[in-house]
Amino acid sequence: MTAAIGLYLHLGLSVPWQPATVPTPLIVYGASSTVGAFAIKLAQASNIHPIIAVAGQGEAFVEQLITRSKGDAIVDYRNGDEAVVVGIKEALRRAGATEVKYAYDAVSEKHSYQNICGVLAKGGKITLVLPGKKDSGIPDTIEQSYTSVGSVHRDIDSKNLEGKARLKTGTKEFGYVFFRLFSQGLQEGWFTPHPHQVVPGGLYGLEGGLKKLQAGKVSATKLVYRIDETSKL
Repeated sequence: MTAAIGLYLHLGLSVPWQPATVPTPLIVYGASSTVGAFAIKLAQASNIHPIIAVAGQGEAFVEQLITRSKGDAIVDYRNGDEAVVVGIKEALRRAGATEVKYAYDAVSEKHSYQNICGVLAKGGKITLVLPGKKDSGIPDTIEQSYTSVGSVHRDIDSKNLEGKARLKTGTKEFGYVFFRLFSQGLQEGWFTPHPHQVVPGGLYGLEGGLKKLQAGKVSATKLVYRIDETSKL
């Protein structure tokens, strides 16, 4: 849902049931992360291409998500910030795109959004997943937003100025529609879950999992803990 909110509510891209009919370049930074991977899957469903996926260790996983024949490409962030900017520009050139106006930053730290802004066209849009990034390297010529999955659970005013009930058209309604679309996609097979690894021991395995994350040993995978296994040790 975090991916959907960013792509469709904040970036304003074409929804899956009304897919894009013209090339629409999109940068997805942190492409092997859960949010980044789902952003790519949804972009594919919306026929949004070329997708410029920025990834590192999870490059092999991301390769399975993109469509090279439609201009999609992967840029390795491990080559350094300058190489990332050059790599994105080169990927756009090879895809025949003169500019890119949309970016989903699923990392939002370690110079990710600064690198994006080094490529994003004036009047472009970037959405981030971590708050507090305002005025921190994002120019006024780029529209910035913060994507939070919690927004689909917030109530909004359901009455018009005259106090009469009206149809609500906010994020809560957006979530209602997309949760059902995800269910349909899982049944039909075009929408798939993120790879995961079950950590044995229930909550006793939390410390080991967190240490792996801190050491950068977990990529393109979700760690899952079964609570009921905790009491069995």
